[in-house]
Amino acid sequence: MNFKTNKLMTSLTLCSAVLPGMAGNNLTDTDKPNVVVFVVDDLRPELGCYGHSDMLTPNIDAIASDGVRFNNAYAQQALSGPSRMCFLTGNRPETIGIYSIFTPLRSVHKNMLTMPQYFKQNGYTTVSVGKVYHHATDDKSSWSIHIPKENAQWVNHSGKNGDKPPYECADVADEAYPDGRVARDAVKILKEIKDRNFIMFVGLSKPHLPFNAPKKYWDMYDESKLNVPFKGSPEGMYPQALTKWAELRGYTGMPQEGFVDDETSRRLIHGYHACVSYTDAQIGKVMNALDELKLRDNTIVVVFGDHGWKLGEYGAWCKHSNFQIDLNVPLIISREKDAASRNSGVTTDAKVGLVDLFPTLAEACGLAQPDVDGESIMEVLKNPGTEWKDYACSVYPRGKRIMGFTCTDGKYRYTEWWDNEKNQLSAAEFYTCEQDYSRREKNLVKDAKYSKDIARLKGYLEEQFPLDKRSSYPQNDKR
Repeated sequence: MNFKTNKLMTSLTLCSAVLPGMAGNNLTDTDKPNVVVFVVDDLRPELGCYGHSDMLTPNIDAIASDGVRFNNAYAQQALSGPSRMCFLTGNRPETIGIYSIFTPLRSVHKNMLTMPQYFKQNGYTTVSVGKVYHHATDDKSSWSIHIPKENAQWVNHSGKNGDKPPYECADVADEAYPDGRVARDAVKILKEIKDRNFIMFVGLSKPHLPFNAPKKYWDMYDESKLNVPFKGSPEGMYPQALTKWAELRGYTGMPQEGFVDDETSRRLIHGYHACVSYTDAQIGKVMNALDELKLRDNTIVVVFGDHGWKLGEYGAWCKHSNFQIDLNVPLIISREKDAASRNSGVTTDAKVGLVDLFPTLAEACGLAQPDVDGESIMEVLKNPGTEWKDYACSVYPRGKRIMGFTCTDGKYRYTEWWDNEKNQLSAAEFYTCEQDYSRREKNLVKDAKYSKDIARLKGYLEEQFPLDKRSSYPQNDKR
């Protein structure tokens, strides 16, 4: 059981302590690895290195060929704000108690230990460039250098007075859009801090809406060859499992009700693909700088998406749900080149969460394990074939009354929708993880064929979210 009421920084003694027997705990400042973390908004695990040859992502693929690729990595909530708080604190949403994008971490938890705070206290220069926290000013004192995300999105549109198209294809240089400037700033900072121990977070906003990218990235894809998923929710689905995807409907020209037509769907899918390749190119610029500055050999590189995204699957768009496609994220970790027992170009099916990144990077850099919900996955990095956890869990609320608890074993996903007021189960769902989005799916929770698997995953879910705790999980945000 991982339920904890609140994680407070215990003392500065913890922050400077070293655990006996920890690999690397005798590292000098010169030997300690640096860390570069690429946080990508709305990135699905559909990349060249994940077997999707139609996606042109050579730079991310190169990092994967030099590290460990996780097939079963999951966000703890399919929403930017809470997901980012989870990996930055190492704590789960039900510990943090913030489930919306409206509440900054520090407005509720003044003393909860965060990853940049911990590394800064341990002598690292901490850098945030672009979108790292959802709120640009959140936890600001934990950064040695902080360049927040820009709000400007369009080149040919103001984004004001309702003029907010959901995509743009302008024949401009990379730096015309914000992520190009994020890469530029990251490279500049690397040159300034190359002689220090540092952990740098590079927050790339694309492929988040609007799907804006320079024309050369749009030209990489043939729109006519892009498939539109089947439009329709799963048979027997819990009525509130999906949302009305208001995030997309808020853009100019999008239908206010009903489905997106096939022509528009293809254009949106085209824009998403273009944005992924645009982001990949920005990652490549930072990686090239690491090589040119001779930093790569002593730098751990992490690439991941903050959560998944729907591109018309189930006739829906955006995230905000407990489906596999919203929670499964790409995660690649490439250790420094001279590390002992280093693995390169391998994959693992270990079930891990983004909440595990904080303790993992702390151990990799020779720091004591922080007191958080997440667990270090260094053992998996050293031996990707190692047996690990049987499942991974996530949550998504529907208002303050209904909470969706979900878990997966990598093959199946089981979800319970819990009524907090009545303290009882409202509905359950069970799906295979390998979904065929060309046809309608079905909630299999009543299918006797899967009764043993359902019982097994139900047990996992109750282990993570005990029935007597569910209605008492904190809700500290302003939803």
